Amino acid sequence: MIGPKEKKERALGVRLNLKGERCASPKCAAVRKPYRPGMHGQKRGRFSSISEFGAQLREKQKFKLSYGLDERNMRQVFEKARKTKGSVASRILELLERRLDNVVFRLGFAPSHLSARQLVVHGHVVVNKKRVRSPGFLVKAGDVINLKEGSEVKAFIAKRREALKKHEPPPWLEIDRDKPEGKVVKLPEGITPPFEVNLLVESFSK
Repeated sequence: MIGPKEKKERALGVRLNLKGERCASPKCAAVRKPYRPGMHGQKRGRFSSISEFGAQLREKQKFKLSYGLDERNMRQVFEKARKTKGSVASRILELLERRLDNVVFRLGFAPSHLSARQLVVHGHVVVNKKRVRSPGFLVKAGDVINLKEGSEVKAFIAKRREALKKHEPPPWLEIDRDKPEGKVVKLPEGITPPFEVNLLVESFSK
């Protein structure tokens, strides 16, 4: 049965890899049913002309689903970005990437943002030798991220071992695959937006 996350992906017409490894397999709903959900999905096609407001809303949904955030979380990120100097769009991307759940995902410790969030919330993630349970914790340059030792984590990492061998984190992160351990070598910058971030800014600026 196709879950609601995959239906949302199909409705937006974009692959967000919300189901981790499943999204790279033939089981992916976007592969099996490359059209919008609903009984008239095939007739309507994947896209249709939408208003400016609709375009802004769609891009906001892409960001929220991709990073696993709700409206309140996204609003907080926007407000924080707005209060700093420089490009609001660039600052939003930096803040989203620096979230601990995203870093755990980018390091390859988890197959999806949701799985990474669960690792953090359940107390399995350690930053600079201190357990952190907040998915929205913002890492900084020099931070070292580990997974807390325990039978549950060992079993989880054992399943990720092969994927970690092939995984390449973004250039602002380093990974020691043997431990496993990650390090923030610098703050993320010059990030290529995964979606139309300017539409996201316009949506929250109203």
